[in-house]
Amino acid sequence: MEEIFRALGDESRRKLLDLLFERDGQRLGELASHLAMTRFGVMKHLRILEEAGLVTTRKVGREKFHYLNPVPIRLVHDRWISKYAEPLVGAMTKLKQELEGTPMGEPRHVYEVYIRTTPTRLWDAITSGDMTRRYFHSTRVTTTWKPGDPVTWVDDQGGQVQVEGTVLECDPPRRLVHTWHALYSEETRADRPSRVTWEIQQMGPTCLLTLTHDDFEGETATYRSVARGWVAILHSLKSLIETGEPLEMATA
Repeated sequence: MEEIFRALGDESRRKLLDLLFERDGQRLGELASHLAMTRFGVMKHLRILEEAGLVTTRKVGREKFHYLNPVPIRLVHDRWISKYAEPLVGAMTKLKQELEGTPMGEPRHVYEVYIRTTPTRLWDAITSGDMTRRYFHSTRVTTTWKPGDPVTWVDDQGGQVQVEGTVLECDPPRRLVHTWHALYSEETRADRPSRVTWEIQQMGPTCLLTLTHDDFEGETATYRSVARGWVAILHSLKSLIETGEPLEMATA
């Protein structure tokens, strides 16, 4: 929390976050063109934002792209704003993560969240149906987790399949990749399957969980839908592991 508040305390860093909110996936030069300072000065501010987890980066060839990571902002919101103001400010969950400049120009969502746990426990929470039903919008994941086998997320009460896919990679407790075909609306059902990658990196007593959702055919209905959903899922997963209770999400 201290690093997040320190990062947000500077006007130039808040300006950088605003720029990434308006258009994600920008290069250093693009961001520097909006600020009255040297590229080196902008680099220093971006480094502080990255250390606070408010910005993530991805390299594509020799280019480095910067993305707004909404998860820490949501943590600040739930700990402080929701105590004293209206709960669950919806705007924080609508942040888009779009990568520009890739060979195919495909949009993607990238999220990072730090969770105080072990890789094995975090892996179990991601892959166990008894756990997902508590934080994954009341759906139970069912699969063998063998590459090539099907995977489904089924409504724990109604029994309807909400999401289906195929396991592509499974390397416990480090990396999991599967396709994603959302069946919960007519619009998302019409989209072809996209791809979800879970990556777990141990950092002392904490794990860094990086979730990447990509391989969309443009800004599809699925792309727009999961932009809201993943923030809530990851935040609730963190709460469940660290406190024993998931978050109670307000219904729209």
